[in-house]
Amino acid sequence: MIFKPENSVNQQIHLPDKGIELYVKREDKIHPFVSGNKYRKLKYNLEEAKSLGHDTLLTFGGAFSNHIAAVAAAGKIFGFKTIGIIRGDELRAKVADNETLRFAKANGMRFEFVSRVVYRKKSDAVFLKDLKAFFGNFYLVPEGGTNALAVRGCEEILNTEDQGFDYVCSAVGTGGTISGLINCSKPGQQVFGFPALKGDFLKNDISKFAKQTNWDLITNYHFGGYAKINEDLVMFINQFKADYNIPLDPVYTGKMMFGIFDLIKKEFFPKKSKVLAIHTGGLQGIGGMNSVLKKKNLPLII
Repeated sequence: MIFKPENSVNQQIHLPDKGIELYVKREDKIHPFVSGNKYRKLKYNLEEAKSLGHDTLLTFGGAFSNHIAAVAAAGKIFGFKTIGIIRGDELRAKVADNETLRFAKANGMRFEFVSRVVYRKKSDAVFLKDLKAFFGNFYLVPEGGTNALAVRGCEEILNTEDQGFDYVCSAVGTGGTISGLINCSKPGQQVFGFPALKGDFLKNDISKFAKQTNWDLITNYHFGGYAKINEDLVMFINQFKADYNIPLDPVYTGKMMFGIFDLIKKEFFPKKSKVLAIHTGGLQGIGGMNSVLKKKNLPLII
């Protein structure tokens, strides 16, 4: 089987004398390239694209987008042509130097680089009509993959063995993953999201899909915004891998785990709580982030 969701097992993180049980759900183990929440989000979208007779997927993303890499890989696996509308027209001449874009290109993705001003029109009906006139017919996968079908896929992350957890934690990008977790969570469970972006607009996006109110966002661990990182976070990620043999990506899961550890230290979770952290994959972004860290003479993620 190409994808192995059964590999998504709960791995315990031993925290001596903390009075908290912490586990990580290893969604990153599902597939090397279409891992974690990207597998969950694309599962039903790819089925829908096939059923509608589409042979081309078009989506949006930035220079280090896990979503762009995953769509390109999934397209190659399932026989779709793929088109990526990439934020930042200055990247046109830098594909060979960008690990994410280089990977997507190697998997057959065609790029269209646009300015940040144009990129903001990604949900505009006229802009999408112009894209269809230029590229021909395609199946649209939104930025980050979040739509109703993606949320449906993410509702399959939790299973019966997860019903005993008091808290479920997830990194948040576009809100699709946490929406699915909220919808499949059980009575008495609380779902916490750790946004990788600054701002409170995500609550409105999540509310469009979430069917329950047992959730909240913890907004103190974005490290300055999307794809922003500092030496403290790098050192935490490296130490976490050394201690538990679990790699973390610097944009999403690294920040979430940093936040969870900090909250445990601050006794945010009541004693004897059981906490489940969702590893949403995204490990392909480590290479690209290391190229940025190297330019800044900062420690690298190992």
